[in-house]
Amino acid sequence: MRSLLADVTPLRESADFRRIWSGQLLSLIGSQLTLTAVSLQVYDLTHSSFNVGLLGLVSLVPLIAAGLYGGSIVDAHDRRLVAIASSLLLWGTSALIALQAWLRLDSVLLIYVLVGLQALGSGINMPARSSIIARLVRPELLAAANALNMISFGLGGAVGPLLAGALVASVGYGWTYTLDVVSFTVAMWALFQLPPLPPQGEVRRAGLRSVAEGFRFLGTRPNIRMTFLIDLCAMVFAMPRALLPAVATLSIGGGAATAGALLGGIAAGTFLGGLFSGPVARLRWQGRGVQFAVVAWGASILAFGLVVLGAGRHVPDGPTWWLAPALVCVVAAGAADSVSGALRSTILQAATPDAMRGRLQGVFTVVVAGGPRLGDVFAGGMAGWIGEGSAVVVGALVCVALVGVLQLAQPRFGEYDARHPTP
Repeated sequence: MRSLLADVTPLRESADFRRIWSGQLLSLIGSQLTLTAVSLQVYDLTHSSFNVGLLGLVSLVPLIAAGLYGGSIVDAHDRRLVAIASSLLLWGTSALIALQAWLRLDSVLLIYVLVGLQALGSGINMPARSSIIARLVRPELLAAANALNMISFGLGGAVGPLLAGALVASVGYGWTYTLDVVSFTVAMWALFQLPPLPPQGEVRRAGLRSVAEGFRFLGTRPNIRMTFLIDLCAMVFAMPRALLPAVATLSIGGGAATAGALLGGIAAGTFLGGLFSGPVARLRWQGRGVQFAVVAWGASILAFGLVVLGAGRHVPDGPTWWLAPALVCVVAAGAADSVSGALRSTILQAATPDAMRGRLQGVFTVVVAGGPRLGDVFAGGMAGWIGEGSAVVVGALVCVALVGVLQLAQPRFGEYDARHPTP
């Protein structure tokens, strides 16, 4: 059993990593709280899965711009200061989202604008935080540290949606968003406790030329590039997040509480995948592990889609028995995503020099955060055409098929050896 559990050596050895890991956990709970509540609020105001899916579209452009340009800022400045400044922007946006709820403005357009601003801050904050990790732990502990991050992502993602569903149903949107503001305030303390983290190696001035240099570097690193492409297969085509409010209302039953439980189920699987990540931290053939994990994600989402089709389309009074198999499917999907995320992060960090790490983490941020937002648009559009259950099934099948196509296009990725990293 000890060999199956996560390796906590990074937490024991590095007090700085321990602080940033704890702070990240608090901020993730709050951000997932707001992400779920915003989806529920937009659905309450519009009763449209397409409008919920548009939340992904309106945040995609600022996320891409901030992620790519923010990566060059991270490589050019003290990473601690960049993380603090972008966190302040996120805190302010969260406060405004709470304010619109307390004032009962009920403006979908305003919500879209605030979500776009939040994506702008996330696009800078995420590469700053991610590039810090490799400076806080020994290289041989990177896989273990990234697996521990999956625990925080999963725990935060599980608690946040569950709390959101319960809080929205009981005390309303204002108090729900306010809790995010409070948790973010506490989480920022961890960033202020970090030591200065100035850039190492040759420093490039932040700007478009620096961004272009990062893309040229990526063009010569096929294994790193493949970690981005394979994640896009999963998140663009097989991420049913935007459909969960409609599924919870029209198929499985239970409304906001069920939608929160399903989102929390994905994150619970991520937590379990991180908790039992001992073998993942020791895995030698990491590229092959990513491929198997993404196929497992697609298969789990396919099963979830079949459950939704089996439940049918009606308006039940409360949760039906279909909720149990649906939860099993999303938990399995989250566990697979945990393995994929830990291994992809490790490949990126191990194969990228520190001077380029911020820019590559910026691209990683665009893929990790932008992919699900594109997935929201894809799922919402498909659902309006063929229905929620069929949209989930089609997307999952496309995901699995594309993993096979990528393997044929880049067979070396499956041979990636953690003992001898080849970017």
